[in-house]
Amino acid sequence: MTLTLVLGLSGCTMVPKYKRPDAPVPSQWPSGAAYPVAVIPPEGSPEVPQLKWQEFFTDPKLKKVIETALQNNRDLRLATLNMERVRALYDIQRSELLPKVYADAGGGEQQVSADFVAPGVKRTSKTYDVNLGIVAWEIDFFGRIRSLSQKALEEYLGTEAARRSAQIALVSSVASTYLSLAADRENLALSEETLQSQTSACKLIERQYDLGVVSKLDFQRAQIPVEVARRDVALYRQLVAQSQNALDLLAGSSVPEDLLPVDLASIQPTTDIFPGLSSEVLLRRPDIMVAEHQLKGAYANIGAARAAFFPQISLTTTLGSASNDLSHLFKTGTATWLYGAQATMPIFDARTWFAYRVSKADREIAVTQYEKAIQTAFREVADALAVYGTVGQQVAAQQSLVDTAAETYRLSNFRYEKGIDDYLGVLDAQRSLFAAQQVLVSLRRAKLANQVRLYVVLGGGGEDVAEARTSLTKRILRFLHI
Repeated sequence: MTLTLVLGLSGCTMVPKYKRPDAPVPSQWPSGAAYPVAVIPPEGSPEVPQLKWQEFFTDPKLKKVIETALQNNRDLRLATLNMERVRALYDIQRSELLPKVYADAGGGEQQVSADFVAPGVKRTSKTYDVNLGIVAWEIDFFGRIRSLSQKALEEYLGTEAARRSAQIALVSSVASTYLSLAADRENLALSEETLQSQTSACKLIERQYDLGVVSKLDFQRAQIPVEVARRDVALYRQLVAQSQNALDLLAGSSVPEDLLPVDLASIQPTTDIFPGLSSEVLLRRPDIMVAEHQLKGAYANIGAARAAFFPQISLTTTLGSASNDLSHLFKTGTATWLYGAQATMPIFDARTWFAYRVSKADREIAVTQYEKAIQTAFREVADALAVYGTVGQQVAAQQSLVDTAAETYRLSNFRYEKGIDDYLGVLDAQRSLFAAQQVLVSLRRAKLANQVRLYVVLGGGGEDVAEARTSLTKRILRFLHI
């Protein structure tokens, strides 16, 4: 009953009432010529933060690579282990609210000087005792320990959100690297095809030169695109190898060849997503949740700093048995008990005032960091929407340019074969066609990558909080190989 009363009295804290700061960004997404027209999502379609990555990505090969990365990636493993560490620290801090019960037993023999005892009295004595009790338990009347416990809880929740943010970043990096590898492979195939066609054309002109049909200048010009194509083949072989190495690093193991993309066209498109009309969705991004938990922790730290100005009350109590004979230790009449309370009141300690000022400054810093996180997130979404609203037009225009360049190249070849133009026109047309094809591949990759980017900056790709907590223990045991 006494313990219940004490715990009830210590339930109050001096933590300021938390109020979420107003978001320093517009409530609506930006609009204009560069942005897509706002579309109301179909009824029943999930919001982006609720759309799991397994549902967003539809390509089975890419999904398998992402699954492998989530199981093996060391950065995500460190984030998970760090979360478990902070959770244990929170448990340690929370346990300060409860009394610590100790048991101790001791015994000894002592001999005193003959000058200190009367003649005939024994100079030696023996003592044995066993005690069970609470030593210096601080009763949290003013909420100091409770405030520190709340701060530790916010730190734990922040690391949990940080782990989900790390997962989102990993999913995004895997998808982006996968698309880059597909683009590099497509460019490599284009370069090899160009090298083959230019080599055939160069051999034909070489035979014509040997027969005296064309000049040496035409023959020299025909060799130029061959060497350029050979250089590009070597370059894209390098880029393919580097992209594959990056993908292996993200996956935590070597990705099998049958899971690698052939080109961009071989990758199935992602699920359509809708950003919605309100920017309030940003508040559910894990990185912004991390900033908000840090802000709440700063509020709790102010409560602990305030409580430091009030008395600290501690309780010590023991119950035991003592005897001068070990065999009589638990007999009737040997029971002992001790009860004591101590209150420490700070009279003058400048550190408490300075600590309070520091805690208030920490809160203002946390508010600023929270607002900056929201502004950064809004800018990321706005940039992704700007690309989303214009990249389709860029791809269409570039495709038209490629078609025109291909026709120009065909006509230039025809005019050269008929003797109307020299080979310089063919060389220029071929160079323009190859450059236009490379830009088209780059724009197609940018379009696909921006879909992933938009999904990520809107908060998609992480586990739900409930799912994260359910699978936490299994992941930790697997990472520790238990």
